[in-house]
Amino acid sequence: MEDSFRSAAEWYDGTNALRHEGHLEWDGRGGFVVDGSTSRMEFAAADLHFLEARPGRILYRRESAPDFRLILPADLPPGLAAHLPAKSEYGAWVDRLGIGRAVAIFAVASAAAVALFMTAPDWLGPRIPDSWERNLGQAMIGDFGGRICHTPQGDAALKKLLDAVDPAATQVNAGVANIGMVNAVALPGGQVLLFDGIVQQAESPEELAGVLGHEVGHVRERHVMTALMRQFGLSVLLAGANTGVGDTMAGVASMGYSREAEREADQYARARLAESDISPLGAADFFERVAEESGEGKDQNAVVGWLASHPAAGERAREFKAAAKKGKTYHPVLTGAEFEALKSMCKDDPEVEEFELF
Repeated sequence: MEDSFRSAAEWYDGTNALRHEGHLEWDGRGGFVVDGSTSRMEFAAADLHFLEARPGRILYRRESAPDFRLILPADLPPGLAAHLPAKSEYGAWVDRLGIGRAVAIFAVASAAAVALFMTAPDWLGPRIPDSWERNLGQAMIGDFGGRICHTPQGDAALKKLLDAVDPAATQVNAGVANIGMVNAVALPGGQVLLFDGIVQQAESPEELAGVLGHEVGHVRERHVMTALMRQFGLSVLLAGANTGVGDTMAGVASMGYSREAEREADQYARARLAESDISPLGAADFFERVAEESGEGKDQNAVVGWLASHPAAGERAREFKAAAKKGKTYHPVLTGAEFEALKSMCKDDPEVEEFELF
């Protein structure tokens, strides 16, 4: 095969953490071959998907082997590049339309959506088509750029954690973002991100299992679109006021749903922890620390508690603690080495970008 259909390549075969080096070649029959001194693999072109672009490199994954990673130079021979999956800058939907046209379409769709969404978000949110939600989620994930951390060991540990709290045949997409905030978010289209700040604060993998299970619960209960639609509609109604009072009203009006959704997500997490034989005491420990560090219960009045965007951390800790079965021996969800790989994946990824707030 001529050089225009061949390139230097690095890859992880998905079965271990060993990096292989060699070349990738188009076989002329609808497939690719990666060949090196330590590994040789063949797979169909349709099995290969674009993952992300990094400085000077492009990463691909395989549908049939989720932990497989292929790393190619950005400057590819034209013959080979023509058979590889197209690079996605903003998500497949936006790339096909072009950013200008996508923005215009989104602006028109948003204006039309406001009139509908602000009237009945609670019943309409769960009925938003999955394809629309995935497109929005892809665009939001694209905003994180190269700030999603990856290492073979860290990715494997996160996948093991996800398997324990999301047993669905089609799982959510989970990642660790290189952001020092103590937070985790569920985004539209089945996207869940743990910020590195919360990963670093966790003292056990069971704590992270509780947090991840909670965010998966938001996805499975279809909370994400409902919450976005509710907040978006109220913000439009109050935009003309342009006062701090208006902002406070928007926050208060949306908090009732938010607290209910948080409790439902906690219930989902506790159910998945029980099914996977994971101790809920890890999550209880996490929320107890949050309550202690935030000074919960000290010099706070009823109004402050009512305005809180989440149920009280102390209340959540008690609920998780109550879910633990007395005398039961729970099995660790991750080994010590796997937990360490998860905690160090942002530090160990040499190509991940730093998050800058300003």
